[in-house]
Amino acid sequence: MSAALGPQGAGAGAAAARPAPEWTRAQERGSLALARFMVWLVRRIGWWPGHALLYPIALYFLLASPRPRAAARAYLARALGRAPRFGDLFRLYFAFASTILDRVFLVTGETRGYRVELHGLEALQARIAAGEGCLILGAHLGSFEALRLVADRGCPVDVAVMMHEANAARLKAVFDGLGGAARAASVIPLGTAAAMLRAKECLERGGLVGLLADRAPRAERVLEVPFLGAPAPLPTGPHLLAAVLDAPVMLAFGLWRGPRHYEVRFEPFAERLPPGRAGREAAIAERVRRYAARLESLCREHPYNWFNFYDFWHRDAA
Repeated sequence: MSAALGPQGAGAGAAAARPAPEWTRAQERGSLALARFMVWLVRRIGWWPGHALLYPIALYFLLASPRPRAAARAYLARALGRAPRFGDLFRLYFAFASTILDRVFLVTGETRGYRVELHGLEALQARIAAGEGCLILGAHLGSFEALRLVADRGCPVDVAVMMHEANAARLKAVFDGLGGAARAASVIPLGTAAAMLRAKECLERGGLVGLLADRAPRAERVLEVPFLGAPAPLPTGPHLLAAVLDAPVMLAFGLWRGPRHYEVRFEPFAERLPPGRAGREAAIAERVRRYAARLESLCREHPYNWFNFYDFWHRDAA
């Protein structure tokens, strides 16, 4: 997003630029051919056999990935308020694997057997009825793909998703192939010169633009805010984007509650900022803190739903 917004960020003093974070430098594991084979296999054998395969797959990645495992342990200790046991780590890995499996079926529209509980949809519908474009901020919490279930069930406006794609290009290629040209066209790659323009056009048509706001790609400006008991760097870019695009903001989360069961929550978050730069820096900082507080509450409520398998608090750097 930094390329689209420029180097100024939210203002000096409130936020600082960091080197490229660990998750953007991590090599994507597995081959494209293997990913395509696994997708082909689960579509042939069906969801239940695919679900059964998740147990050995999750166990393998838990045992074979010491750095992500250490990061997961550090996160769970904060979210649970106690030292996590092996079973806690496995539950986190299994929940993540489940959302990847479900993504195969959600992207292709094969949603029979899925149960989705909707909360707060009325607030989103009011925005749509008023013809207001809206920025939807999510997190790496549960499945953002589950939100597409709502869009695919008759959303009357365009829905676009801004994504940082570089560190998961192989998996993206597989799912783009499943979803076809229409799904690929709905993705706005972050860090491109055209990203801002495409988002603005969607909002001006009264559409919805989704964006995950808990990671800072590349050297985007961040703000250290309290999160699960310690200062953590959260990006200011998504909130600055809302200000630049003059868009109201809602939060949305697709929480994984069990096999083929999701709870989708929409929550009002912020109205448009007043025009001009006066007070904008302080307003953006306040929004980052409120976003972090809401995310913290959900992580404590649903600790096995947050999927950031890297040193989020930068303990290693410290």
